[in-house]
Amino acid sequence: MESSKIAVRDARKAEQTEGRSVTEAASAATSAAARPTRQGRPLAGNIAALPSADRGESLRIAEALLFAASEPLDEAFLARHLGSGADVKALLSELQGFYAGRGVNLVRVAGKWAFRTASDLAYLLERHAVEEKRLSRAALETLSIIAYHQPVTRAEIEEIRGVETSKGTIDILMETGWVRPRGRRRAPGKPLTFGTTEDFLNHFGLESVKDLPGLAELKSAGLLDATLPPGFQMPQPTDVAALMPDELPLEIGETQGDLDFPGDDGEREDDTETDAEQEPDA
Repeated sequence: MESSKIAVRDARKAEQTEGRSVTEAASAATSAAARPTRQGRPLAGNIAALPSADRGESLRIAEALLFAASEPLDEAFLARHLGSGADVKALLSELQGFYAGRGVNLVRVAGKWAFRTASDLAYLLERHAVEEKRLSRAALETLSIIAYHQPVTRAEIEEIRGVETSKGTIDILMETGWVRPRGRRRAPGKPLTFGTTEDFLNHFGLESVKDLPGLAELKSAGLLDATLPPGFQMPQPTDVAALMPDELPLEIGETQGDLDFPGDDGEREDDTETDAEQEPDA
């Protein structure tokens, strides 16, 4: 008899517990249905409001934009597509970390963001690379001087190199899109000043010209003579978009084809041979 009473009591407790569970579940579903999302729209009763849902969607949008872009994208462009309130820097940092160990990496070049093949896998794609014409020694030297000393005039380039620089050398660098005329120096004759471009940074994978190798790096790479003159100092490269105080703006309508190089006869010379002929014998 006693065991029958205990069985009945246990059955009633189980029934009451089940009734409370059903009630609590219904209440939770009602609360979730009434809870608005960040966009202000109510969620369905069987969907939980996840704090990371918007962040995950923003990551997907940023990833898609960067993947489909034919050129690096800046943060302002991404912000316009991600909407107000999106922390673009944090999203890019998270994407950069996610792709750090993968076959493609998210890198910052020229102040913008782009996907690039991982540097240690570049050898796999060599056969698919487009063969490009190699720059002559004269062009490489001129490009280096412009990169480290910009804004710089042709006369200043020649003073640093110690030999005359042909018009063709600078023409080639401008045709590649790596060098641009900035303005004209406030000096007799108003000579042109030259600087590097965003394409230069993009091609060499630099965020800014300040990332160019320094004295120690050039020495270790064997690109500088070990016996440098005492007190030799590497210039600190700068790339200011605005004209410097000693620069004048180019005239309206003045294009690359109209730029004059004092001392030239107007004919384009081949920089591969001209500079070699003008360099003094050792």
